[in-house]
Amino acid sequence: MSLKLAALVVAVLPLVVAPAAAADAKEPVQVSLPAPGGPYRVGTVAMRLVDRSRPDPLVPAKPYRELMISLWYPAAAGGDGAGPLAPHMAPLAAADWDRHSAPPMGVREGAVDWAGTRTTARVGAPVERRAGRLPVVLFGSGDGGPRTLGTALVEDLASRGYLVVTVDHTYEADQVEFPGRRLVRALPLPAKLTPEVIERLLARHARARLTDMRFVLDQIGALARGRGEAHRRGIAPELPEGMLGAPDMTRVGALGQSLGGSVAAQLTRDDRRVDAGVNLDGAYVGEVAARGVARPFMHLAAETHTRGSEPSWKSFWRASTGWKRELRFKGAAHGSFTDLQALLPQVAARVPGVPLADFVGTVDPGRSVAAQRAYVAAFFDLHLRGRQTRLFEGPDARFPGVALIP
Repeated sequence: MSLKLAALVVAVLPLVVAPAAAADAKEPVQVSLPAPGGPYRVGTVAMRLVDRSRPDPLVPAKPYRELMISLWYPAAAGGDGAGPLAPHMAPLAAADWDRHSAPPMGVREGAVDWAGTRTTARVGAPVERRAGRLPVVLFGSGDGGPRTLGTALVEDLASRGYLVVTVDHTYEADQVEFPGRRLVRALPLPAKLTPEVIERLLARHARARLTDMRFVLDQIGALARGRGEAHRRGIAPELPEGMLGAPDMTRVGALGQSLGGSVAAQLTRDDRRVDAGVNLDGAYVGEVAARGVARPFMHLAAETHTRGSEPSWKSFWRASTGWKRELRFKGAAHGSFTDLQALLPQVAARVPGVPLADFVGTVDPGRSVAAQRAYVAAFFDLHLRGRQTRLFEGPDARFPGVALIP
């Protein structure tokens, strides 16, 4: 979710932020993510990538682009080399989130132990060979959001046999922690955020993200081609056992929330390697808004986000010629399609004054997460694996709050 631009046009819904309130408990609130639902355990590894072919698009004085990514994948049960459970946020990033990103949501600094939240993924665990070659999905958060904000959905896809690659876009994401305990914060926003300034800023971020994602796909392609190519690019030493050769670059998807969803659409349109894409409640930015896509695409919408309220959705829908579906989630808000859906209700139960509905709506958190996981997995299973489903043919009794929009 865009925590810098949440109250702006891209967020669709105005967010009314209440003053921060003290937690009832003396100790910081502990929060947890829902366990994934697939048949495999999950492994993860964080990697630093450097693109020396271009200067940084947001800080041109820097002669190269530096990114942090994480790989999420099905892991072997009880394999040697598995590390501890991965944290939801790296330590310095969690501290910065607590200091700068949580207070605008009405959560005072120190009220929540953000650094204590753990995923279900083991750091560096061996790849589960029984999963075979792994379809690849690239994930991007909303503008200003760190890559960690999609973990609940990403872990679930990995548990179903996907290699999911989450990407931080440096100098745009609120905080990015690099190896060596180095934290890079987002560039400050302009003093006056007029609609024109916002439009230019989002366009600039979208262009940077698109090139970032193509570069990341290049690196994943090197892993797919094996040890020689990975060593040539300098990325082999950080890999878990079994990762070389595991990515299947003939089956690639793009997934993103808010601005990340728009970039997923642009990538699906422009990059031949991408077969299908999903937009989690994002307005479309740039040429893809008018030109649409010809490959399979799905967007998930908050309750009040419609083609009538969002012009870029109407033009995108009309121009898109491939398989397409739009799903609207009753009671959901823009932030419902991030980890805030699972985490913020736990915080609000202990911290008075958190404006919960402004960020994640009134939808039941468990049902919302379960429905998102089911529809996103079914979409990629259908278009990357050829697994048929009836989920997109009409209403499903398991997900009564989800409407298929013609």
